[in-house]
Amino acid sequence: MDLEDYFGDTVLDKDEPVVTTGVDGVWTWAWEQGGSHGLDEAVLSRVSEGTEAVALHYNDKPMHWFKYAVGGDIVVGFHTLQPVEWTGLDPHRLDAFMRPLGLVSGESAPLYGVLALAEAAFGLRVTPAGEGQERWSGSLLPLPAER
Repeated sequence: MDLEDYFGDTVLDKDEPVVTTGVDGVWTWAWEQGGSHGLDEAVLSRVSEGTEAVALHYNDKPMHWFKYAVGGDIVVGFHTLQPVEWTGLDPHRLDAFMRPLGLVSGESAPLYGVLALAEAAFGLRVTPAGEGQERWSGSLLPLPAER
């Protein structure tokens, strides 16, 4: 079933985005169709408690966001709208993976650098569902205005 058949024109809603989940290797992933809840630091921190989490985001500017959190802390973050500047508690933790991909502080990021980083550093891939695998989808609630 196509998501639009079930969710209609709310699929790309930025406040209550539709999210689809899956598993790839040791990672469980969630794909937000229209929102950016996964980039929210409070959400990402909570999701990474006791584990690690990676958030990737793309928009039409074009820009990619990357955030990596471990144990409730944002460890590495950057976006590609301007020359890359690392943020986070340990912004150079992934340097060994970033530099060979052309992700260098102060320089523009290569077109597919963020996706390549997710694959090189974590083995992450969003793959089609295999035979017998299910994908679950649902709408997220809006984020609270103030925390």
